[in-house]
Amino acid sequence: MKAYITNDSKKMYWAECGDFEHGENAMRTLRIYRDNKYQCIRGFGGAFTQSSGLNLEKLPEEKQKQFFRDYFGKEGLNYNLGRVHINSCDFSEGDYAYLNAASDPLSRFDLSIDERHIFPMLKGASEFGEIELLASPWSPPVYMKTNGDMKHGGSLKHEFYGDWAAYMVKFVQEYRKRGANITMISVQNEPAATQTWESCLYSAEEEGSFAASFLGPALEAAGLSDVKVFVWDHNKEILFDRALGSMSVPGADKYIGGFAFHWYTGDHFDALRLTQERFPNKELLFTEGCVEYSRFADSDEVRKAEMYAHDMLGNLSAGATGAIDWNLLLDYKGGPNHVGNFCAAPIMCNEDFTDYEKRLSYYYIGHFSKFIQKGARRLATSVCSTDIEATAFENPDGSVTAVLLNRTFADQWFALTDGRESRYVTLPAHSIMTVVF
Repeated sequence: MKAYITNDSKKMYWAECGDFEHGENAMRTLRIYRDNKYQCIRGFGGAFTQSSGLNLEKLPEEKQKQFFRDYFGKEGLNYNLGRVHINSCDFSEGDYAYLNAASDPLSRFDLSIDERHIFPMLKGASEFGEIELLASPWSPPVYMKTNGDMKHGGSLKHEFYGDWAAYMVKFVQEYRKRGANITMISVQNEPAATQTWESCLYSAEEEGSFAASFLGPALEAAGLSDVKVFVWDHNKEILFDRALGSMSVPGADKYIGGFAFHWYTGDHFDALRLTQERFPNKELLFTEGCVEYSRFADSDEVRKAEMYAHDMLGNLSAGATGAIDWNLLLDYKGGPNHVGNFCAAPIMCNEDFTDYEKRLSYYYIGHFSKFIQKGARRLATSVCSTDIEATAFENPDGSVTAVLLNRTFADQWFALTDGRESRYVTLPAHSIMTVVF
């Protein structure tokens, strides 16, 4: 058994686990049950936004190479997932779409912005292994919107449902032609939010209808049935309600493959459990989270890192198959963002773009992404205290990985056992630990 610990030192170090005899300190035990297996893990990753691409271009060539090693290399975070935005998002230089008039045929689909700023990132990442991508739209083009604006909400005009589905399919086809492996697509990013940036509103039933009658059949007709359709792609607090609404639409069960979610309104891990119990054959995937400067600008690095670990532990324990962080790379201000919606990222450039800094959150994420392999199965756990947060997985190679978090000001000690091997463990105050059997 090996244990790896990170605290505020911004590094991962190895720690020895002591011998333990059964019956000793039995009240302080964290038990892993190897025979109780749950969801299969898809993986971990981050978002390839235009802003991330713009920042990467400004770094020296050697730093760019190191960036890819730090995120996608085996010695880095070993990321295998990513997210791309269909049309612009708030982390873009401004509004843009690939078609700009109803009279434009799909043959004029213009991906030139993505080719300049996003595909170089995708190419660099793919050199370390295949990256599965989720494609998410923030807004259809202006001419398809009820408010005539990519920003400030509005809805998709009903007469454009078919055209928008064809547009989304074209996006997948064009990305795949360029070697980008899109395997997932969501109907809409944050469909219940009228934002100052790109946004578009759908009810749960409208999302279900669009997936069942337009997007799903369009993907199928194009030979893209392997692309899984997700709905919601928004905060957890009403995930269960939205899932019920979307799945109530005739045909939705055939074409909706899962439910995507974000973290911005609190834990709500029970909403994930309810959804998983009601729809056990649908995937739950965390698709966006970041530390927003509008709310957490004064938080220290430990709190920011613990936000990531706490949410990842809760989501995974409730049935999530993985996690996709928000921007891969931001500048020292938390941008660029064309509406001033700045936030933190695990890696951020310094002011003159000569280097970048790996924030503490980067190392905390690594306790999951470096050790929980694609295809791992979650195992049941029983924890002795609410002061310890934990989850465990059996990897395809037979190893068992447990991730443990202590957000308290006191060291936590306990016996960790999987029924075959037991060790005495001390989890220092405000630290995260990964134990590998």
